[in-house]
Amino acid sequence: MQLRKDIWRCAIVDAPAAEILGRGSLDGLPLHWLPGSGNLRYLADPFGLWRGGRLHVFAEQFDYRDAVGRIVVSTYDSAFELIEQAVVLQEPWHLSYPYVFEAEGETWMLPEAFGSGGLWLYRATHFPHRWERAHRIELPHVPLDATPYHDGRRWWLFYAPAFPAEARLTQLCAAYADRLVGPWMGYSGNPVLVDPAGARPGGTPLRLDGTLHLPVQDCQGTYGAALRLLRVERLDSEGIVVAPTGMLRAPAGAAPFTDGCHTISAAGAVTLIDVKQTRFSMRGLAMRPMRDLRRLRETIRRRR
Repeated sequence: MQLRKDIWRCAIVDAPAAEILGRGSLDGLPLHWLPGSGNLRYLADPFGLWRGGRLHVFAEQFDYRDAVGRIVVSTYDSAFELIEQAVVLQEPWHLSYPYVFEAEGETWMLPEAFGSGGLWLYRATHFPHRWERAHRIELPHVPLDATPYHDGRRWWLFYAPAFPAEARLTQLCAAYADRLVGPWMGYSGNPVLVDPAGARPGGTPLRLDGTLHLPVQDCQGTYGAALRLLRVERLDSEGIVVAPTGMLRAPAGAAPFTDGCHTISAAGAVTLIDVKQTRFSMRGLAMRPMRDLRRLRETIRRRR
């Protein structure tokens, strides 16, 4: 049980990702904050798509009182005025990292679903509110924070393996497929990267001057302390070569949410990030035993 709790907060950065990469910093850029973070609850892992002049930001919604993530969408107009915020996807298991993208004439979401024992690809049936489970992606590992990328010829998937537990933050793996629905082949040289400082994916692959960069979490000192950018120097089934090129930290203007930054995702002319504050909470100390007691009571009730 922890006396300190991570509280994440999502923001729209009024600058394209390429500009941020070129600057090497988030400092000094305008931020538009998403509502929904507060005492013992938060939004994290933002990904977005524009449709009809509106920006739809998908994020994990988490509350320490039940500790089961669900996916919400926050819809904004072109002036970054919030139109609505609503839950759009929940399952019996925890959901997070709702990577949304368009491909093959459809809109897809690939959220982390570690609690299901695998990875599910969801299709929008009525964007942005309705989603259906479309395909189960089979990989050599149960993946965490799976991040898709199409190189113009084939699909790639970067992820952290869920097992062994010590690899969750420190290893980066990859798989590839000719079609989004698979079959997927694990890269023979996995893991692509092993780094005790952190290697778990942290957002959309980003391009600067024609070069691909993959954001991964740097967890030195605390989970999600910062984002490290990996330059992808080679990407094919025979070899994947990455090299660290820079670091992005929470901007000073995000204070007091400057204890971490673990997602950056491109959304056209804007970029989405999350930042965190680590808070001391006596109430939070009791959250886990209270959750366990509620779940035990629910189990007993169902058996009667």
